[in-house]
Amino acid sequence: MTPRGKRHACRPLARETWTCAARGLILCLLVFSPPVASGQQVSLPPVNLGDTNFLDGVAGPGLLVEETFEYYHGYRFTGPRGQKLPGDNSLGSLLSSTHVAYLTEFKILGGYYGVEAVVPVAYLNVETDLGLRGSRVGVGDLSLSPFMLQWTDQTLLGMSYFHRLDLVVILPTGRYSRDSTVNVGSNVFSLNPYYAFTLFLTPRLETSWRVHYLWTSENTDPNPVFQAGSVQPGQAVHFNAALSYEVWPGVRAGLAGYYLKQITDARIDGHSVPDSKEQVGAIGPGLLVSGKGLSLYLNAFFEVGAENRPQGTKLVGRLSKAF
Repeated sequence: MTPRGKRHACRPLARETWTCAARGLILCLLVFSPPVASGQQVSLPPVNLGDTNFLDGVAGPGLLVEETFEYYHGYRFTGPRGQKLPGDNSLGSLLSSTHVAYLTEFKILGGYYGVEAVVPVAYLNVETDLGLRGSRVGVGDLSLSPFMLQWTDQTLLGMSYFHRLDLVVILPTGRYSRDSTVNVGSNVFSLNPYYAFTLFLTPRLETSWRVHYLWTSENTDPNPVFQAGSVQPGQAVHFNAALSYEVWPGVRAGLAGYYLKQITDARIDGHSVPDSKEQVGAIGPGLLVSGKGLSLYLNAFFEVGAENRPQGTKLVGRLSKAF
């Protein structure tokens, strides 16, 4: 898969990783019960937070194979107003995800049609003074897109513009046990479509954005701590944003960030849970080195403004090969 254009001819299709937070943190479902008025916390499933950034919207027909590695350390657990929860609490995770995408030469509405899949493997370790300690390793939930459209070589206000629409479905294939307080599988179906674009402000300066919507089904086999027959995370919106400059051919440097906002309350046995909405933002430096169909992305993210979730730092390395 090779894109088209002059200065970005080696840029492959960026992959949709849904790391928790990685997605927000890692590829996992973290269940814990902070001492807040809302009661038990029903966590959002993992989504792509910062895992795609520079030149995200640029792609063209062909095959992409990509491997992503992440390390996350959550050092501050927060309540519904962002207050730090008491005690010494930490969350650590390692994630590896394999992404394969294929864009055909067939066009729909002027965009190249394609499909993709992401398979994650995650290790999670949690140590808290809130009654949750444990670790888990295994295959996470499979992400599939049966419908992706990529538009290339267009213009917006006279500037080069690439964009993509992707309908992503996340399947509950990951390792999950109702008796475990820490899981790498979520036991829910999720819809996580997105729209991504890259706009070249100048031949060397670009900005890329990816905007997602998240809907999640009920988990009908929740942890006994909920004392319920079903739990359902709320709906959310989240986006990645980046700005990079080509410092010399094949090398870009810049800033990237992400933001997640839960827009509806979680539900337990069909009843809304007040003060259950999650939020987090992050920003950090990044580097992209590319050439001969290979691209290496290196990013660091520092989270701020977390509510009802851990807040921490994340390091991401991504290696792509376009064919």
